[in-house]
Amino acid sequence: MKIAVVLFNLGGPETLDDVEPFLFNLFSDPAILRVPGFLRSPLAWFIARRRAVIARDIYAKIGGGSPILGQTKAQAAALEQALEQEELAAETFIVMRYASPRAADVVRDVKAFAPDRIVLLPLYPQFSTTTSGSSLAEWETEAAKIGLRAPTSEVCCYPIETGFIEAQTALINEAISTLPADVKFRLLLSAHGLPKRVVAGGDPYQAQVEQTAKAIVGALEREGLDWSVCYQSRVGPLQWIGPATDAEIKRAGGEGLSVVIAPIAFVSEHSETLVELDIEYAHLAREAGVPTYLRVPAVGTQANFIGGLAQLVKDALTVDGVLPAGGQRICPATCKQCELDRRAA
Repeated sequence: MKIAVVLFNLGGPETLDDVEPFLFNLFSDPAILRVPGFLRSPLAWFIARRRAVIARDIYAKIGGGSPILGQTKAQAAALEQALEQEELAAETFIVMRYASPRAADVVRDVKAFAPDRIVLLPLYPQFSTTTSGSSLAEWETEAAKIGLRAPTSEVCCYPIETGFIEAQTALINEAISTLPADVKFRLLLSAHGLPKRVVAGGDPYQAQVEQTAKAIVGALEREGLDWSVCYQSRVGPLQWIGPATDAEIKRAGGEGLSVVIAPIAFVSEHSETLVELDIEYAHLAREAGVPTYLRVPAVGTQANFIGGLAQLVKDALTVDGVLPAGGQRICPATCKQCELDRRAA
């Protein structure tokens, strides 16, 4: 059986000249900029132009572009090797939501590959309408345009998948092991934020992030562990879910605690980790009096994580339609924008 595994990620500008077009693509997405359609394009250009100056400065700090495509390619190659070891003939394809390679091009590549089965696998462990939901909907639209009709399985989310949690736990333990035994610290499990109104509308993201955090803390098996889940990357005037990561860093500093901070919703390094966590929040920690600030790496190509992705692909091969990790719905009933509900509608 020929298997096409399609990996979805956000994407990013490869050069500073790409920053404004990338931002336009981002804010042209109705899942991101929730305004009437006739307003979206001009408003997207307005926002992109205003934010491009700040964004170019951010990307200049990490070499002039995002590393996310290269890291996603490395994850794709590692996943192919893991599936090959399971004697599965799979080829991986990468789709970026707001940068090349885009879904409109990749659907043609997949059709030319002529797979017996397609597995759609977002590189977002926690489902949100603004990330996985947007990418999967775009793929569905583009596939329909060219008549790509191979049997398709969709892994919508895996916030507590064993390999993912084991990878997070191993990296966190490695960071903690570098601290002196008598150092008091707080573990901050940081995820990208969302506006409160998105979550209030039934988006499952916050509920799934909290599931991830609890699973990690349970797997760490550290009695009396001081920890908090928090949210970073707020932009704009809307109210965002919290607590905010910067506020939690300040709180830790006020209590004389060191900080170990782990990105639990990012599986690769990009501007939110390399600039926001490594530069901006590290500076904030020093100003706030945090004795030691340690940042845990994203899971990347960590063996447990890649093994978990391979298991998700294997589980999906016998299922048409949506398949959460474990095969059962994990979203609370209040999450009306669960992908299972969308597909059933």
